[in-house]
Amino acid sequence: MSEKNRDGKRTARERLADERAKQKAAEKRRRTLIVGASVVCVLGLAAVIGVVAANAGKDDGSDSSGPVVAPSGAQGKDSLAIPVGKESAKSTLTIWEDFRCPACKGFETAYRPVIHELTNAGQLKVEYHLATIIDGNLGGTGSRTSANAAACAQDVGKFTPYHDVLYDNQPAETDDAFAENSKLIELADKVDGLDTPAFRTCVEDGTHNSWVEKSAAAFRNGGFSGTPTVLLNGTNIYQDQTMTPAKLKQLVQEAAKK
Repeated sequence: MSEKNRDGKRTARERLADERAKQKAAEKRRRTLIVGASVVCVLGLAAVIGVVAANAGKDDGSDSSGPVVAPSGAQGKDSLAIPVGKESAKSTLTIWEDFRCPACKGFETAYRPVIHELTNAGQLKVEYHLATIIDGNLGGTGSRTSANAAACAQDVGKFTPYHDVLYDNQPAETDDAFAENSKLIELADKVDGLDTPAFRTCVEDGTHNSWVEKSAAAFRNGGFSGTPTVLLNGTNIYQDQTMTPAKLKQLVQEAAKK
């Protein structure tokens, strides 16, 4: 073989080696880009999940800072409970609820008659705690605004009838109609003696908004799974699949006899 042929074959081998080296380098860059993009996607997804988790159950961030004004007669820790019924009742029903919450309306529809019967008989005391979970989950301010209006009704001794009117006229879960003060004042017409200048001012000024937010924070920090949360003498009865209005009545009446 001549020197020229050997040089030609060596040059061909060198070109082949160079090409293979370039291919390996390109493949390495491609793998690096894929891995890098995957990391970015994972981090981006984690950031989105973190934002969702951080905002779950919170309100829309509207600034309602101001003094915490509890409604008249509020009781319990930080005056966050609105009491209904006699103090002497041997059973206490603690209810965490949201006026925008369809499950809360379902509970109220089923249990309201027996709850009214037992409170009127002096056998049951109910402590209502107001939450804003739907505002946090779906956006809007209707949970907070309606809770403020209910607290305004409490100021003039009309909480129970107005509470019931709000559930009887609850909009669809995705409809933030309760965010409108005009709607809440319109519904006050259904309660004798509630639609007064004092009530309107309380609703329009958001007098109890900071109190509502404090109650909502207590709900978020309380380890509850959702609304409604219903406790009879400290025991969660909403999670009891055997619970019925008749059974609740029986438990309360048995306690009253002791």
